[in-house]
Amino acid sequence: QVQLEESGGRLVQAGASLSLSCAASRRGYGNYLMAWFRQVPGATREFVAALSYSSGTSTYGASVEGRFTISGDSAKDTLYLHMNNLKPEDTAVYYCASKPWRGRLNRNARDYDYWGPGTQVTVSS
Repeated sequence: QVQLEESGGRLVQAGASLSLSCAASRRGYGNYLMAWFRQVPGATREFVAALSYSSGTSTYGASVEGRFTISGDSAKDTLYLHMNNLKPEDTAVYYCASKPWRGRLNRNARDYDYWGPGTQVTVSS
């Protein structure tokens, strides 16, 4: 069982930077794939970025690549999303997600087993 909780979302102006955190609590051991998704009302959940602690590999959605960086502290079991040059279209609820690591950097929300409640990021123009 894994519990996730995001923090750090707030209102910022376009062009600003913001960092989100996701604290994980787990029972037992194992390797996990960690990811960020985002969602706006009426839309499907959009893949933002994913990171495998064990392999050290990561991948990004096309709309954020070059502006966002995913990182993690495996000792603290905390995932981060560093967002630069934010745009109004980045406004969304950002979710942290996790699944057991199976060797693939999954980009589909349906592949993930555990989710946090989300944190709102609003970018004003």
